[in-house]
Amino acid sequence: MNNQRIWFWAIAVSLGGFLFGFDTAVISGAEGEIQKQWALSDIQLGQMVAMALYGTIIGAIFGSVPADLFGRKRTLIGIAVLYLLSAAWSAAAPDLIQLNIARFIGGLGVGASSVVAPMYITEIAPAKKRGQMVAAFQFNLVLGILVAYFSNYLLGGNAANPDAWRFMLGVEVVPAVLFLAAMFTVPYSPRWLVTKAHRPAEALRVLRLIDPTTADAELAAIQASETSRESVALGSFFRGAFNRPILLAFLFALFNQISGINAVIYYAPRIFESAGLGADSALLQSVGIGVVNLVFTMLGMFLIDRIGRRLLMYIGSIGYIASLSTVAYAFYSGNLEGMIVPVSIFVFIASHAIGQGAVIWVFLSEIFPNEVRSLGASLGSTTHWIFAALIAGNFPALVGWLGTAPIFAFFAVCMVGQLLFVAFMMPETKGQSLEDMHL
Repeated sequence: MNNQRIWFWAIAVSLGGFLFGFDTAVISGAEGEIQKQWALSDIQLGQMVAMALYGTIIGAIFGSVPADLFGRKRTLIGIAVLYLLSAAWSAAAPDLIQLNIARFIGGLGVGASSVVAPMYITEIAPAKKRGQMVAAFQFNLVLGILVAYFSNYLLGGNAANPDAWRFMLGVEVVPAVLFLAAMFTVPYSPRWLVTKAHRPAEALRVLRLIDPTTADAELAAIQASETSRESVALGSFFRGAFNRPILLAFLFALFNQISGINAVIYYAPRIFESAGLGADSALLQSVGIGVVNLVFTMLGMFLIDRIGRRLLMYIGSIGYIASLSTVAYAFYSGNLEGMIVPVSIFVFIASHAIGQGAVIWVFLSEIFPNEVRSLGASLGSTTHWIFAALIAGNFPALVGWLGTAPIFAFFAVCMVGQLLFVAFMMPETKGQSLEDMHL
């Protein structure tokens, strides 16, 4: 097996995850200055932040269409173009309307990337390494978050420049160009070549690049899977045969967002300032979020194919409940002195990174059969982004209306539900081949 080649392809495609993370987090450093410059209300601010998330919903819903019609590779090239256009336009936007349009275009790229990139990696990775390789997407995602936070901290230090936010958003042009170039170096997915393009000879060539000793057997298994289950139309997808993986994907993605993770990622400096930290210190604490996220994502990547998906989710769920409850209590009691809120937020981020963060894109991309993988991945990702938009878009207004404590208490209660989901519903998929997996 050519591990170096497969890892190169996985990392190249995972640059889409880097841009996903960067695009998600970079607005956290810019939103305050944008609100001041254009005198936005909390509702207008929330909708500006959520505009990218509305794009992600559309991208997630329809990302599977070009992925099936034109292939995962060509779709990833299109996604890179969307990222590039969004970054350049956001930095130059003369008014709120154009900024919203630019962010919506970036959201299209994020939503489609969250479907197509993990799906591509899943389809080229060997079963025993699939968890780690798909988790490389999550690793790049959190690396993108860290780089965005650090970039914001450096650029935000120039308080004399009211247009620093433009540089924060424009920096994304650089990784977007690198991602676009990298996509011309990866092959087509062999499973797409067989099940959608009906080009088995080309698929065999790709499989031989991956592992010449198993290529013929792998091709035969893919073809057998294709002939035993024909391609499924969207209407048939929801008519019963796939109810279990559909329910699992929906609940998994739902719990990911009602943990409050995107509220924290998008509004970290605002949360830290409300806990009594100064603006510069709040930006620096946000960098700490990025570091913790990266470290525990690496730990999750190391463990996911060793101890399995469910145990990581148990660890993450318990950490969620403890940290969110502590934040809620701190704001409820007014005990905001010291580092109780920052430390609890760091524990929350660590819990997410080693649990949901490490597992979600792996799990959503592997629980559906080949013929409906793109539809299933799109369903899970769309659910994820709909609830991300609802929570992130309304977080400032809800905090202003209800206060911070009730919001974090709600997130904590939801994570009790996730713990029950892991205990009674979530299957273990570690080490199973895609063709042999039956849910």
